[in-house]
Amino acid sequence: MSVMATPLAGLPCGRPLTVDDLERMPDDGHRYELLDGTRLVSPAPNVWHQEVAFALARCLHDACPPELRVVIAPFEWRRGRRTALQPDVLVARRQDLLAVEKGKYLGEPPLLAVEVYSPSTKRIDRLSKLSAYEEAGVASYWLIDPNPDVPELTALDLVDGHYTEVAKLTGAQRWTATKPFPADLCPDALVAGLRPEPGSDRTGLG
Repeated sequence: MSVMATPLAGLPCGRPLTVDDLERMPDDGHRYELLDGTRLVSPAPNVWHQEVAFALARCLHDACPPELRVVIAPFEWRRGRRTALQPDVLVARRQDLLAVEKGKYLGEPPLLAVEVYSPSTKRIDRLSKLSAYEEAGVASYWLIDPNPDVPELTALDLVDGHYTEVAKLTGAQRWTATKPFPADLCPDALVAGLRPEPGSDRTGLG
C-alpha cells in the first residue's frame, strides 16, 4: 500500500484536519487516516497484506479472553480530534469498544496495535505511527514484515513511557506473547498461505 497526503476538493486548507473532515472522505476503497491533523491515504491492501493480517487476527482470536476483543481494519481508533488511525489488527477492552455509539470507533487506546508492512508504509509504521501509539499509551505495538521468504515480527512493549523491543522473530522462530494475553506466535505460520504448495510453482493462494 502506498501512503500519501494529497489535496482533495472541499477539504479546508491552511489548518490541520479533524475527524469531522475525515468523515467527509469518499467511500472509494481507500483507507483514510489522520495523524496530528495530516491526512493519510492508503489504497486497498494487497492479498499478501490481508492474508497475514487475517492469520494473526485468527491466532489472537483463538487465545483472546472474553473481556477483550480482536478487531481488524478498517476500524478506527481516535485520539482526540486530529488523530484517527486504523491499525491492521488491534486488541481492545470490550467495554471500550462499546462505549462510543455502540462500536462506531474506539475512543480509548487499544491494548495492542499491529501494523503489517507494505513497502511504502514501512517508514510511517516504524516512525510516525510508532510515536503516535507510544505517546497515547498503547501498551504493545507489533510490526510484521509479510515477506513469505523471510517473514518477521517485531514486538514492542511500553516501558516507562517508551517502547522497548521484547521480541524479534524471523521465519520458524516461536515466541509466547504475554501482553495483552498469552498467545503463541511464529512468523512462518502467518505467511503459510502465501507460500507455494508442495510440488507446485504457484503460491498457496492460487
